[in-house]
Amino acid sequence: MSFRSTALDQRSLLALAVALTVVGCAKKEEPAATSPAATPEAPAASTALEGQVDIVAWPGYIERGETDKGYDWVTQFEQDTGCKVNVKTAGTSDEMVSLMTQGGYDLVTASGDASLRLIRGGTVQPVDVSRIPSYASVDERLREAPWHFVDGKHYGTPYQWGPNVLMYNTTVFKDAPTSWSVVFEEQQLPDGKSNKGRVQAYDGPIYIADAAMYLMAKRPELGIKDPYELNEAQYAAALDLLRKQHPLVQRYWHDANVQVQDFTSEGIVASGSWPFQVNTLVANEQPVASTVPAEGATGWADTTMLAANAKHPNCAYKWMEWSLSPKVQGDVAAWFGSVPAVPAACTGNALLGDTGCATNGFDNFDKIHFWRTPEAACAQGTCVPYSRWATDYVAIMGGR
Repeated sequence: MSFRSTALDQRSLLALAVALTVVGCAKKEEPAATSPAATPEAPAASTALEGQVDIVAWPGYIERGETDKGYDWVTQFEQDTGCKVNVKTAGTSDEMVSLMTQGGYDLVTASGDASLRLIRGGTVQPVDVSRIPSYASVDERLREAPWHFVDGKHYGTPYQWGPNVLMYNTTVFKDAPTSWSVVFEEQQLPDGKSNKGRVQAYDGPIYIADAAMYLMAKRPELGIKDPYELNEAQYAAALDLLRKQHPLVQRYWHDANVQVQDFTSEGIVASGSWPFQVNTLVANEQPVASTVPAEGATGWADTTMLAANAKHPNCAYKWMEWSLSPKVQGDVAAWFGSVPAVPAACTGNALLGDTGCATNGFDNFDKIHFWRTPEAACAQGTCVPYSRWATDYVAIMGGR
């Protein structure tokens, strides 16, 4: 090493020592920064809108006027917020749970047979209703419904509700059927022909509840009080009924549009259905009507739920607020044949009309057995859980 470099190193060390001494003295004169208040606060979550929102929804639930220009509750939202709405339709609750579990979506319009599974699985997160001012306008019967209000937390915003109706061909049934027996038991229909191969059943394990509901009236000795809470004996009776129904069924449906085609051209004359299909067929001048038979009906009360890992939460909150506006609620109800979650939508809506809510069953809330995820713990003590329902119904549809 050269003398020059050695001298430079010594000067550098001396200068550094002086500088450290000065800094050290300066620090001693300052108060110690040990108070918690001196710790920087975490930055607040951004409220910037992300430019899009991705939603899993039932068919007909989110329309942008592509089928009928009069029914469009997406375009204005996109113009107002800059959040593009992307929709993936799903035909069953199981499909919705699968899609949400895979990820990539912000919101889902989940029915009660999916919502608890999404909550228990950590797939959706609680929502902050203070960010949804219109939540105060939700029907009080739905604000804390057990399929979305869990452990004191709101897991979404109610959207629409309604019954699973019995849809029938009016050329075959001059009078509305009075019992679900026309789809569950082989019999001669009013046109003198058998119902074999002319009826449909729903392609979803929750349909076991429809069989259980029918048995509540047909076989009261079984003691079924709730079609979603079945002990082993009650459950076995429901499965037996569904196995006997299998030879009658032309198709286990889950695609609403396919069912519309089946009633149009495949000779199907009776099936459990949604008001959406009924409205579509009637609009197409098909001989179709619907009824709720004497045994009652299962039904759905759907909730817009926020994914736990939503990539576009701010646009999602904007959509939840938008979805509760009376105009949107009334338009959806008019298109789908459902009942709004916001009672204010029942008056003054040009599409729904002032009698639309009554027609769609606003006063039948207490008569509907709303879809709910069957769980092992129940009022009877122990019931058959949904995992068994799913496995056994696949076997029934396969003829086993």
